[in-house]
Amino acid sequence: MSDGMTDGSTATFPMGGPVQLAYAVDDVRAAAAGWAPVGVGPFFVMEHIELGATRINGTPATFDHSSAYGWWGDVMFELICQHDTPGSDRIVGADGLHHVAHFVDDLDAVSTGLIRDGHAEVLRAETSNGMGFAFHDGGAARGHLIEIYEPVPRLRAFYDMVRDASIGWTGNDPVRTL
Repeated sequence: MSDGMTDGSTATFPMGGPVQLAYAVDDVRAAAAGWAPVGVGPFFVMEHIELGATRINGTPATFDHSSAYGWWGDVMFELICQHDTPGSDRIVGADGLHHVAHFVDDLDAVSTGLIRDGHAEVLRAETSNGMGFAFHDGGAARGHLIEIYEPVPRLRAFYDMVRDASIGWTGNDPVRTL
């Protein structure tokens, strides 16, 4: 079975189409304010997102980051900024496309498939409510990380909230704090 990837990989695991595009930025609030005038948004900002059970490149680590979540067309649009902390490994680099996220039925199985197909696990973590997710190296053909997570009810509700806020949005209150 192919997952429809166009970089020549012969993936043997199911991974649906993109549900989120994420861009690396230096300041999520300023970047959100810059995207809003072109119709992306409104944005919901979460600062210093709490994570647990975090590994970077297989080693226990911290990943202190902030994100702003908006809606663009048919996908969630995230702006992500990693805060430098002593001893942290940098996984959010220069400005530009950082990752493309996909819902998957089985996080562990798809992660194993990505690793088997040459896409090393860069980050594995859990949100404060226990939802696991992973970033995998997308390789030179993609030029960005691949994020995967299971569409648990709480996550689907968050996606729905962000999408619903964008419907009929007139540009008012473009940057909101969660």
